[in-house]
Amino acid sequence: MNDSFLPAIEEPQGLVKNLAYIFARRQFGKVPTPVKVHSARLPSAFGLFYAKIGSLDKKLTLSPEMVLLVREQVARLNVCLFCMDIGRSFVIKASMNEAKFDALENYATSSLFTEAERAALDYVTELTRDKKVNPDTFDRMARHYSEREICEIVWLVATEHVYNLTNIGLNIHSDILCDISRKKK
Repeated sequence: MNDSFLPAIEEPQGLVKNLAYIFARRQFGKVPTPVKVHSARLPSAFGLFYAKIGSLDKKLTLSPEMVLLVREQVARLNVCLFCMDIGRSFVIKASMNEAKFDALENYATSSLFTEAERAALDYVTELTRDKKVNPDTFDRMARHYSEREICEIVWLVATEHVYNLTNIGLNIHSDILCDISRKKK
């Protein structure tokens, strides 16, 4: 059910947007609602910016699992249902430990998480919730991560906010992408 504030555009105008719909269908089995509601209304460069974020994520030195844990934690805290759902679809597609993502709410006490992951997730949680970080939280994280990795974590938090606020601001919710990923598995 689509209850976004703006109606979905099923047939976009222009070659680039039509290609974006084709590639989205190929990747997800359908065109995700954010593409049909948000990206379809903006110049193509905006959609390309979102694609650029994804391509830049491939240049990160953090493990793919850590990248998705950070993104999922930010989406969870911001209650971006679409982002949580698409994040889970990537976890499934990559055959990562789903139980770990299921336990994310209890990362501080779950044996599935390392001390380094807990330190990073504490940092991510403070930054997302409070928009500031306690120096002790930063120091604890810095004991486990390089300066570059710390900057990568900040990048992930910041760019996940872009995704989250786009969807929240337009009342875009889950597209049930996890079910799509399970079917493709």
